[in-house]
Amino acid sequence: MHYVLLALLFALLIGFIAGLRAMTPLAVLAWGAMLGWINLAGVPHGAWSAWLGSIVAVVILSILAIGELVTDQLPKTPSRTVPAQFGARIVIGALAGAVIGTPFGHIFSAIGAGIIGAVLGTLGGSAGRGFLAAKFGKDLPAALIEDAVAVIGGFVIVYLAGASL
Repeated sequence: MHYVLLALLFALLIGFIAGLRAMTPLAVLAWGAMLGWINLAGVPHGAWSAWLGSIVAVVILSILAIGELVTDQLPKTPSRTVPAQFGARIVIGALAGAVIGTPFGHIFSAIGAGIIGAVLGTLGGSAGRGFLAAKFGKDLPAALIEDAVAVIGGFVIVYLAGASL
């Protein structure tokens, strides 16, 4: 029971990060796997996600995550709540949930928690950023705070997930 709750909690949280920044969860999971914070290869049924710990995955996913952080600041970037953006966040939340749930032995329940987290992160992040932007009188400070929460929060979640095993 203990591992089920941990898997669901960490999947929900990493899904929430996907709602804030779609590429960040996979990038931080890749870094965490490469640094040995979370074991994706040496667990039952972990072979499917072990590729995330490779240097190639770390580099590609980091470039994509940094690119998203930059393009998010552009005025023509569509809202995260439009169907394509929202859908991508749900899919990545599900994938990230499955990855973080794998070492706990609860892939499928973690998929559902990752999806719920992505929905909450997408809607909550949009509302929170709008609130902060209104308080600051401009969007950039709110966006940078959200970036920091996504990146730092993602690394903390992955580290704590690995430490909980």
